[in-house]
Amino acid sequence: MPTNPSNKAIWTGRVFSTLVILFMLMDAAMKFAKPPSVMKGTVELGFPESTLTWMAIAVLASTILYAIPRTAVLGAILLTGYLGGAVAANLRVGHSLFAETLSPVYFAIIVWAGLGLRNPRLRDAVFAGLHH
Repeated sequence: MPTNPSNKAIWTGRVFSTLVILFMLMDAAMKFAKPPSVMKGTVELGFPESTLTWMAIAVLASTILYAIPRTAVLGAILLTGYLGGAVAANLRVGHSLFAETLSPVYFAIIVWAGLGLRNPRLRDAVFAGLHH
């Protein structure tokens, strides 16, 4: 039986999740809009400009799934995969480790923290092995 989270935990999770959703929607919008800075950054990471629309669709779909409570876990998994690709791309081009390469990891932690704080069943499932 899931533990009941405090109102503070639920609201913190909602704030984290809202920030994730807003950030990822902005990411998708910038990929759809294709301003010169985004096009330049994409090419510098080794991706052709033609991939921007497909990346935007993937981010948008994953974010929508994350925003819907019934599909939030699937959305979080997909966003984590997308962010993992960002880590790999940053590693490949030699970006600084803590400031750039690992920033998607920090963001993924916020993705899961937001979901875990507002979803007691998920939190209990993740930490079930720690309770002896």
